[in-house]
Amino acid sequence: MQVELIFMPTRSNEISLFLAFCIEQYKQRHHLTGEQSMRLMDQYNVLDYLQTNYEPLHTQNAQWIMEDIDEFINLRKQ
Repeated sequence: MQVELIFMPTRSNEISLFLAFCIEQYKQRHHLTGEQSMRLMDQYNVLDYLQTNYEPLHTQNAQWIMEDIDEFINLRKQ
């Protein structure tokens, strides 16, 4: 008898994948290293923002999300 394993993503896994996607996209958009990208996101609490607002954000396209992150960081720099 063969058992088929089916991956059932949990909400926690979905959010983790979304955060990883955002980190990677932001890194590429701004030509940063992973460390530089994470340092910025930590400094401005971007990951908390993304996680808290996962529901509306994960439905947007990558460009819109990156622009939103840029705006979020710029508002906190002021």
